[in-house]
Amino acid sequence: MRSMGGEQVEEAVASAVALLRTATDRDWEATAAGRLKWSCRETAEHIAGDLIAYAGQLAGRATEAYVPFEITFDDGTDNEGVLHVIETTCALLAATLRTTPREVRAFHPYPFRSANREGFAAMGVTEVLAHTHDIAEGLGLAYEPPAELCADVLARIFPHVRPGDDPWRTLLWATGRGELPGRAPVTAWRWLNNLVVPAERLTLQGVTPAAATDLAAGGDGGFEWVEGGPFQGTRDAAGMLLKAYEAGVHRPEWGVFVLVRRQDGRAVGGMGFHGAPDEEDRVEIGYDLAEAARGHGYATEGLRALSAWALAREEVVSVFATTEPANLASQAVIVRAGFTRVAGDEKQLAYELRGTRG
Repeated sequence: MRSMGGEQVEEAVASAVALLRTATDRDWEATAAGRLKWSCRETAEHIAGDLIAYAGQLAGRATEAYVPFEITFDDGTDNEGVLHVIETTCALLAATLRTTPREVRAFHPYPFRSANREGFAAMGVTEVLAHTHDIAEGLGLAYEPPAELCADVLARIFPHVRPGDDPWRTLLWATGRGELPGRAPVTAWRWLNNLVVPAERLTLQGVTPAAATDLAAGGDGGFEWVEGGPFQGTRDAAGMLLKAYEAGVHRPEWGVFVLVRRQDGRAVGGMGFHGAPDEEDRVEIGYDLAEAARGHGYATEGLRALSAWALAREEVVSVFATTEPANLASQAVIVRAGFTRVAGDEKQLAYELRGTRG
């Protein structure tokens, strides 16, 4: 699985700086950055500010708010100096990404108030690509970043956007900077970092389309699994997530989650929804565990946590689960999680957990 980290941030900045260095003799302060209200110089300052802010969030382990600092250019800094600042803040973010453990998450407001190192890397790359486009548009320069880099970003923090044949044009459209045939113009946008639902001994970490692609193909999805993991059911669920993403109907909060142990950061199983709430305000949930992780109550703990998260949403009245009559272990998990049997025959048993509005 191709990672998203310091190397990708460096790649984005290198291509951006190489282009912008061809126009350092221009007046960036007097030139608007494309359709933005900022000048090209202000936009470049914004790029540097975002890169150092993301490094600060991770390095400072900020969990509740932004670390309260900002970066500004010294008076008299010329355009070459501006690019030097961008290269420097890039180096700081790249170094922070390489030294931050996978399980560390830091505050970012969109949309679930946290991101891990991969999320901050993807956000940093997006800021560089989108705002280099803005500056280049203002200066009349042609800009075309690497397609693989654009696809990497889309598959991580734009899971709600149907991928297109041209990743760069798709990213421009998704950030309100271009048009795509058959798609309405984007006038307001946000990226979506993955949702993480906490439990006592576990965290339930939302699977991105990038991770789902790797899991469905037989990889680890970027997780460190216990022996024998992931189980086939997790790979099958990842394949279904991938199909929804490719169709443009994936809603990440109603997708697939990997159960990760807090004590050692190792993945023990998968759990997730079969889709968004239906017309009866009901969601169906499923799960599996690697065989080496069974018998420790992880499935019950995860099922309780994810069901509680779902029932706290206004659009959900009940959570539904099914299992085979012969699968006594699965039935025990569902009952321990508080579900009640509501139907069944010789092929399948159905259970439901209703919320306070149910």
